[in-house]
Amino acid sequence: MLAVSFAGYSQQDPHFSLYRYNMNVITPAYAGTNGNLEAVLGVRSQWAGVQGGPETLNFNINSPVGEKVGIGLTAISDKVFVLDETHLYADFSYKIKVGYELDLFAGVKAGGSFLNINLNEVGISNDPLFAQNVSTFNPNIGVGFYLKAPKYFVTLSAPGLLANDRFEKEGVSPVSANDDIPFFLGGGYDFNLSDDFKLRPSTLTKVVTGAPITIDITASALYKERIELGTNYRLDESFTFFFTAGFLDNILNFGYAYEYATTDITTYNNGTHEVILKFKLK
Repeated sequence: MLAVSFAGYSQQDPHFSLYRYNMNVITPAYAGTNGNLEAVLGVRSQWAGVQGGPETLNFNINSPVGEKVGIGLTAISDKVFVLDETHLYADFSYKIKVGYELDLFAGVKAGGSFLNINLNEVGISNDPLFAQNVSTFNPNIGVGFYLKAPKYFVTLSAPGLLANDRFEKEGVSPVSANDDIPFFLGGGYDFNLSDDFKLRPSTLTKVVTGAPITIDITASALYKERIELGTNYRLDESFTFFFTAGFLDNILNFGYAYEYATTDITTYNNGTHEVILKFKLK
């Protein structure tokens, strides 16, 4: 059962309900695209009520440097059961003017992940499979493209191009788990309903070899660029309800999302909670 847990988790890097506020995780090309310094702190508690359920803490900061270059830094702490992983990445983007109000940002990401598996916490003795903990560093690189216009965006990215070993033992181990390469394709559009209201549909597709395709469909209503209410459906997985609010002339934004699983696992947990704080300095 433990081996299956590791293999299954290797297919699932952090995936956020409020992904539009965590675009740095999806694509390095996002760095500097909004023309101001941004810093985001996020917390995600998946499957509340399940002991050892996934807990994710992420921080990213990005800013333009000059007119065409953007830089960013992303740090993610991800813990599930006895597995603890910390991702650290630096982002670089370059803006290419393709139209009067249309820009294409090309980005690269470089860094890696510190992986620790504490098998002692399982509490099994006299078993060679659990005799030695796992501690390793996996370097990685990624690429991405972000097409941005005043009313819409399109993103295509592969934030991790290297398939690293995650868990492997010689002789006594029945399984070897790897990080497979994820690909993201997404986009969104803002419809002006009135001077005060906007409708914001968006979608994000994640493809990983050997795992089911993940498709997020999101729709929200934005009031005066400050209050946002929306819902998200992850195909065959979950429903999410979220809201965000801007303060101090939108210098500070707060967001909360509640995710309800549509699979059988919902019987054993109290849902998933996600909170973000976003700071913008013009």
